[in-house]
Order: sequence, then structure tokens, then C-alpha cells
Amino acid sequence: MLIVRFTTKVIVIGRGKIQVECARLDLPPPVTARIILPTGFGRRFAIFADAEEEFDWNAPFSRDSVATSAMSALPEANVRLVAAGCVPTHMVDWPIVDTPATATIIRTLVENDQCDVGTQLHPWVNPPFDEDLSGRNSYLGNLPIDLQRAKLFALTERIERAFGVRPTIYRAGRYGIGRHTADLLVEAGYRLDVSIRSLFDYRRQGGPDFSGHPVWPWRVSDTLNELPLTAAFTGRLRRYPSIYNGKIGGLLARTGMIGRVPLTPEGVPLTDACEAIRCLLDDGHQLFSLSFHTPSVVPGHTPYVRDAADLRTFWSWWDGVFDLFAKNGVLPIRSTEIMHALETA
Repeated sequence: MLIVRFTTKVIVIGRGKIQVECARLDLPPPVTARIILPTGFGRRFAIFADAEEEFDWNAPFSRDSVATSAMSALPEANVRLVAAGCVPTHMVDWPIVDTPATATIIRTLVENDQCDVGTQLHPWVNPPFDEDLSGRNSYLGNLPIDLQRAKLFALTERIERAFGVRPTIYRAGRYGIGRHTADLLVEAGYRLDVSIRSLFDYRRQGGPDFSGHPVWPWRVSDTLNELPLTAAFTGRLRRYPSIYNGKIGGLLARTGMIGRVPLTPEGVPLTDACEAIRCLLDDGHQLFSLSFHTPSVVPGHTPYVRDAADLRTFWSWWDGVFDLFAKNGVLPIRSTEIMHALETA
């Protein structure tokens, strides 16, 4: 049997059969899969928010934790983002779309052209429920492929019924992609995946390893592209990222010699985020993907926003990042525009 490897797919030739498969998202892509954006694209940023239920982040996973009360504050929060010129994409999961009141909130934002909508899948609250509750099973990519497919199609079709448009942007809850994720996304009609948190390793929790994944976008198949969440190494030793996960990585991080910074207001000080952005700009980075969890817009629902002071810090973070982007000519872009740019690059 002859195996011919291309940048974004594998063609298996044998016994008169040709099978085309997507590249695996859980493995780093080859450099040849990188999508080179044209110079005229400029520098852009987008926000992909995890629109999800409220739950105790330190408690065992529960199928009963499906409250969505924080969503009542989302329209006001959304106004602040739109006022900065950024129309966010809200990645909705099952409790959000299956709760009439919160589905109406999202639908109203969509109808008023105040947001775009994508899919986020939390397997422990997304039917069918054929798996045991556990930390490992909270990563969708660890489940049997047929169960992954069933959950994905159930949520995709539920979102389509609620909003009248089939979603084409996907994020795995807890970044839980696996070896079959790309194939399933293509099967379901998705065009863009935003699940990967580059530079991070979740293997200790039973999740995937993204420590070797790049921060640039890449082509997964003829119809599917990947835009990872933006992160960067900072500090004097940032050009040597391998030492971060080495034996002295923790010490070097504490001394400020090297740091790993994702672009989110949750757990990341503004000064660190701004340093990461400057490093990325120096490297010629063009497309920034930022994120947050929608329950953070109300104190008490995430570890990152526990009280009113934390909420003020949350919004000050956004103000500071927006200001830095503006000073450096980094303009907002919608997810629909991103998909078009990646597909035509």
C-alpha cells in the first residue's frame, strides 16, 4: 500500500480505493499547512466568547448545573464590545440554546447584527448521555466516535432550529478535540475550528497536548480551517519556548525570564497581555483571537470575576487591549470575514 502525504490530508491508495481524510487537529500541523494572509489583510482581532451555563469550576462535573442566569447581562456587555468596533462571536452550548430565555437573548443579538453565533460543546450537559461523568470524559475527543458524532449533530441541529442558520464555527469545550474531531466537523458542515489553545498542555487532566501547536492559522482540509486562540511566550527567553516546559521552566517563569500568556482577561493581567501583544506584533502576527466566558460578565460565576472589583478589572482589561490595538492599527474583524479571508488566501 502506498501512502502519499499532503499538507492537509492523507490519501491512502490500495486495492483500487482512494480515501481522503482530514488532518488531525490534535497533532501540530506541518508548516506547509500554514495559511499566509495577504499583506493587504493588515492586522486584525476577533473575540470568540464561550456562551455557557454557570457551574462550580472546582466541583465534579454535573448534568444538573445548567443555570444560565448570567446571560441576562450579556446584551449590556455586548454593547461595550460593539462600541469598540468588535462584533463578537458567541459560541453557544446546549444549556444556552435549549433554554428559551437565553436562546432569545442570542437570537435578538443576531437579528440586530450585534453578534455572530458558533457552536461550543460541553459533553457532560449535551445529549445523548451515554458516557460516565468524569474528568476524562469532559473532553469530547476522548469519547467513542459515534457518541461524539451524536452529541455534535444534536447540538448543531438544535442551534440551527433556534436561530434559523446552521453554525459553521466550532469550539470544543475545555479545548477537548481529538483524533476524529476534524473529520466530524467536516461531516457536520463546519468551516472554521477555534478550539485549539496553542502552547498549552492538558494531558495531566486527560486532555490534549497543544504545546507544539503554532499560533498561526492553518488549513485542515479543503473545507475546514483552524484559527487557534492567540497566546505568546514573553520575556527575555521567549525565543526558546522549549525551556518553559523543562525542569527549570517554572523558576524562569517566576523570575520573568519567560512567560506564557493567552489573550483573555480571565486570569491574565493587562500588563502581561499587552506585553504578549507587542511580542506578537514584533513577530509579524496578523490575526489575534481573544476569548472569555460569558458568565464572567456577572460576579460570582467564574473564578476570574468574583466581585464588583474583579468585574471592573475585567472591563479595564478590555479597554486597555482595545487601546493598544488601536494605537498599532490592529482593527476588529468578524468571524464571517475571517472565514472568507482564510478560504481565499
